[in-house]
Amino acid sequence: MLFKFRRQWEAPWEVVDSRTVSPVCMYIDDEDTLDIVAVSDTDTRGTYVFDVKNLNRTALRNAVVFSRQQLIQEIEKKDFNILMLESWRLTIFRRGKSHRVEVQYAGKGAQALGKLPHLPPPPFMDVLHEVL
Repeated sequence: MLFKFRRQWEAPWEVVDSRTVSPVCMYIDDEDTLDIVAVSDTDTRGTYVFDVKNLNRTALRNAVVFSRQQLIQEIEKKDFNILMLESWRLTIFRRGKSHRVEVQYAGKGAQALGKLPHLPPPPFMDVLHEVL
């Protein structure tokens, strides 16, 4: 074989669990303080990988929240300031005693004028209670 991508003595990562949240609209249309002036034509996506020492619900929640913060920073580079639609997928991997968490976060950026509402938590975080 010409290409060896993985060392022979390394075990592959095994998928332990995966949870997906489909796109959810984060802001209600009838809010008085939110004036949407532009919406992105495409979704912005990011994949974030975390090596976790103690796998627990708090670590999973923190991974999703951090991924969302990173995605918001990405849309801000495109002159958007809120995520109108949000979705995410969390996958837990195991190799021996090591755990890795991968979060794929996606959202549709928008530009809103006026006072921005308080940032709600990522959608359907209670799904993580079923994991562990």
